[in-house]
Amino acid sequence: MVKWICPAPEIGDILWCHFPENISTPQLKARPALVISVYDGLYDDEFSVEVAYGTSQRINNLYCGEFAICQSKNKVAYEQAGLSYDTKFDLKKIILIEYNTQWFSIPPKSIFQGPKLGSLHISMKHELDDAYDAASKKN
Repeated sequence: MVKWICPAPEIGDILWCHFPENISTPQLKARPALVISVYDGLYDDEFSVEVAYGTSQRINNLYCGEFAICQSKNKVAYEQAGLSYDTKFDLKKIILIEYNTQWFSIPPKSIFQGPKLGSLHISMKHELDDAYDAASKKN
């Protein structure tokens, strides 16, 4: 695994992540993941990130702790996120992983020199906060 040379991830970035089904094994298929927290030096000299699971499946069924970025509802937020499909993020599925090539890869058609797709638009803050609060109450 290799460390990224690109800029450090920031809270609100949307990254192309091999989100695991179990914490020790990255999945082959990458998907969008929303950066919730960033830690410097948690594991060796690498950054680590807490990311929330993203999916384009069942986008019309939002459950407790989820919010969606949809092109038809907020075109500006959708474009800033760098998504190819309407996507929902599940704040009940948050993991802490190292920021390296084992867990992240460069997305197709990327304009960045790393795993970043885009970032969360400020207009989505209310939806993010509501989903985070709902997810926190469920735990």
